[in-house]
Amino acid sequence: MPRSITDEEKQNALDLLQRARAAMKAVEHYDQAAVDRLSQAIGWATANEHTFVELTRMGVEESDMGSMEGGPTRRFKIVGILRDALRQKTVGILEEFPELGIVKYAKPAGVIAGVLPVTNPVCTMVCMAIHAVKCRDAVIFSPHPMSRRTALETVRILRAALKKQGAPEDLLQCVEKPSIPLAQEVMAICDLTIATGGQAMVKAAYGSGKPAYGVGAGNATMLIDETADIEAAARNTRISKTHNNGSGCSCDGNLLVEASIYERFLEQLQKEGGYLASEEEKNRLATVMWDAEGHRTLETIARSAAKIAARAGFTIPPDKTFIIVKEDSIGKKYPFSGEKLSPVLAIFKYSGFENALRMIEQIFEVGGKGHSCGIFSFDDRRIHQLAMMAPVGRIMVRQPQVRGNAGSFDNGMPMTSSLGCGTWGGNITSENIAVKHFLNVTWVSRTIPEDRPSEQEIFGEFYRSETF
Repeated sequence: MPRSITDEEKQNALDLLQRARAAMKAVEHYDQAAVDRLSQAIGWATANEHTFVELTRMGVEESDMGSMEGGPTRRFKIVGILRDALRQKTVGILEEFPELGIVKYAKPAGVIAGVLPVTNPVCTMVCMAIHAVKCRDAVIFSPHPMSRRTALETVRILRAALKKQGAPEDLLQCVEKPSIPLAQEVMAICDLTIATGGQAMVKAAYGSGKPAYGVGAGNATMLIDETADIEAAARNTRISKTHNNGSGCSCDGNLLVEASIYERFLEQLQKEGGYLASEEEKNRLATVMWDAEGHRTLETIARSAAKIAARAGFTIPPDKTFIIVKEDSIGKKYPFSGEKLSPVLAIFKYSGFENALRMIEQIFEVGGKGHSCGIFSFDDRRIHQLAMMAPVGRIMVRQPQVRGNAGSFDNGMPMTSSLGCGTWGGNITSENIAVKHFLNVTWVSRTIPEDRPSEQEIFGEFYRSETF
């Protein structure tokens, strides 16, 4: 049970809100060119390779989560989000539909409470900042205590970039002494919350009394059928599973592999750097990765495969970057079928595509419903079958899940750092949270020639039929 908020924290939240509203007032006259320029300025200030790598290093060292490996390339998310943002209108007239007599006007959503995850504070903050500035919103960021210093340094850089362009720094602010009560107060007084964090904080956002976009838990499941390119599928699995020590909710969690290619695929995974755990090692992993109540243990989240293995009492070779666990059972009693948030991967064998679909359904009842899944197949009929039944917001076809579902330069998904999971995952949207979610829209309607079909056309065969 969290403690009550102090008077000092309440006043702190109010001060942040007042400063944010004043900053929004100062930019309400900015045109599209002005907000685009500001978005580019804050994007470059943080996404240049030197700064991004330093901020990433700071975050890893402060939280002891995630990894520096691939740090220079991970900034692509900021570049991609800025690309998408610059291609959209957010000031004045958004769209016109003369045939409908409709004109849409863009307006700021307001002051946003930005809840940040401990495992990815830098990218999430910058991406949210770009979207907000693009829409003339202000953001009050609420970081996790374990990544507080990193968040404060990131917002310092963002504010410096705003100041250099003559814009009010208070468009972007950060809580200096984060706590659960203060985060809840910020969410309660802001106009909108965007919560990219743990499920407890997302639930708090929905209970704040204000509108909120939350994200759902991940448990990405990948289906590999006999038509798959085994080498490509194994390579993409490794890319996704090892990204930032498997900390992302998009990282592959489970593989369903067709029986006829199972052994070959398992062998290829090991060539890609996977370590196949023995049954005894699997049991040891379960003991250290979940507590007695079935919750993931903090000290094994977003840690390297070697560290997790060591905590479980065994060692893996230095060239092994992720751990593979054979599993044949699905359900709440079998934790490896749930979200792992680490470079640990469960692999299942299936026979018959219909059985694979049933297994996916069962896995999402354990966790991750609404988030994402993927398929390595060249059979479009099967891809369609999966799309028709999977309770997820996004399905990646023959690509690394972690690089695909939040947007990539070689797919058409909107670039984002926040993934809505729809009503399946307890969220209001199943979309990738992007520019449009940071806007209010005013519809202006003019009359058009009457569009009124006859009742017979509307009711079809039921027109003038028996009534009850």
